Amino acid sequence: MASPLWPCGEVAPAVDASAPVAKSWGMSLNLIKLCVGCDSIEDLEEWIAFRVDERRRAGEPAEHWHTTRMVPTRGDEITDGGSLYWVIKGNVQCRQLITDIRPFTDDEGIGRCRLMLDLEVVRTDWQPRRAFQGWRYLKPADAPVDLGKGKAALAEMPPKLRLELAELGLL
Repeated sequence: MASPLWPCGEVAPAVDASAPVAKSWGMSLNLIKLCVGCDSIEDLEEWIAFRVDERRRAGEPAEHWHTTRMVPTRGDEITDGGSLYWVIKGNVQCRQLITDIRPFTDDEGIGRCRLMLDLEVVRTDWQPRRAFQGWRYLKPADAPVDLGKGKAALAEMPPKLRLELAELGLL
């Protein structure tokens, strides 16, 4: 059997179907969502700490989740290292790793799901976003990068100053 040709005319290499497939870290699918009710990353972190503390005091597992109406159909791609990127005040500012997706039916018979989130909030480069409803898929290539050590001063900057600089296009 002749080897297939790539569009450029070169012979495509043969593929060994029995060879193990390498896991593709960093190509997981992400979600993006507006963080309604939070004015800053610090607000989000305080909210998470409050809710987790409530659950601990109630004798429940110290888990954190976000409930959403729509269940992502690409859940396996998301829970394979994907994150929920939060849009705060018009900018993607941070993300949380999505550890699980748990569909359920609420008391009114409406299907919903819990996006189970890691407790750590990872700050990212700011990326402007217009308002939208619900969540959207976010490809890794379109996601902002995490703030590195070289940008630690940016993470420590007061939220109001960060917002003003972002509005001026300086972040």
